[in-house]
Amino acid sequence: MQTTVQNAITFSGVGLHSGAPVTMVIRPASSGFGIQFSRVDLHPTDARVPAIWNAVNQSPLCTRIENPEGVSVSTIEHVMAALVGCGVHNALIELDGPEAPILDGSSIEYVRALLAAGLRSLDAPVVAIEILKPVEARRGEAFARLVPGEGLQIDFRIDFEDKAIGTQFKRMNMSNGSFVRELSDSRTFCRKSDVDAMRAQGLALGGTMENAVVVDGDAVLSPGGLRYSDEAVRHKMLDALGDLALAGAPIIGHYIGHRAGHALTNDLLRALFADPTSYRLIECTEAQAALLPGAGVHLGELPRVA
Repeated sequence: MQTTVQNAITFSGVGLHSGAPVTMVIRPASSGFGIQFSRVDLHPTDARVPAIWNAVNQSPLCTRIENPEGVSVSTIEHVMAALVGCGVHNALIELDGPEAPILDGSSIEYVRALLAAGLRSLDAPVVAIEILKPVEARRGEAFARLVPGEGLQIDFRIDFEDKAIGTQFKRMNMSNGSFVRELSDSRTFCRKSDVDAMRAQGLALGGTMENAVVVDGDAVLSPGGLRYSDEAVRHKMLDALGDLALAGAPIIGHYIGHRAGHALTNDLLRALFADPTSYRLIECTEAQAALLPGAGVHLGELPRVA
């Protein structure tokens, strides 16, 4: 069955790029509503922005969605990953600013609050997108690919010059709460030189050593170091799950990312929906729904940093 949050959940923090304070509230929604954002700081008739692939205004630094009136919400990938990873299908997310709060740079605070609040079942079946044949998007050497598979599996490879990151690969079946246990606390990462360049352009003003892993060559500058030796690729998988959530329904298939980012995953969704023979919509059986990310997760699965 489809789900929504049991009660409203409030988060307060700052936007990663603006550094401005922001309050965000996740509210219950009815079946078929999907995930929608609402800018409560703006006129209510223009403020709603659906979290869907064709609303993405591509950005290299985050996932940004925009409605036809030009109202946008940025840096939604971490909360989207948390919703998918906790099995939430429908929610209205209200913000009083243009960015979701960055919190600690991962999804863990969203996940903790969602699992503590609990979910409410809705009287409607889960509709999923079953991948029928390979679909791919490429930009230079980077690519993102979807191929048929059971449940959702993510493979991801990254390759950075900085020795603190280097080349990392991870493969994970996303069923049975694996997102909550193994990915949800993995933080965004960046190189010190990139931070300096972004701040010179007035970006990443809310970024700190506490909400991102900052590296410089072979050194990890953030206090406490890494949460995992492969935290960087885990975070890229977290981002991919959040960006795939913009398909508008759970995906049954195998995602493969090689040096992929937000824009490339959105290219992949656009390629998928441009070819109606590459997928079909199905009503999930109980067995299929049990394999989706978030099915049956609970507070006991929170990782050690929670």
